[in-house]
Amino acid sequence: MKSLHTLTFLLLVIGGLNWLLVGAFGWDVGMLFGGQTETISRLIYILVGLSAVYEIFTHKKMCANCNNKNGSQM
Repeated sequence: MKSLHTLTFLLLVIGGLNWLLVGAFGWDVGMLFGGQTETISRLIYILVGLSAVYEIFTHKKMCANCNNKNGSQM
């Protein structure tokens, strides 16, 4: 399960950086794969969205730093 948590976190970082590029420069990483209508781009967007849903429901349970009661890092 830790590897799934890591993968979803990585996808969220990629998605967040993509939104930064869209907002700051008007450039969408999905354009590298042919635009938003291409299957591969849509799959990437779906995976990023599913990662967000997964993290919403499992983050507190999976994240060691969040479970650490005294606030210090492990």
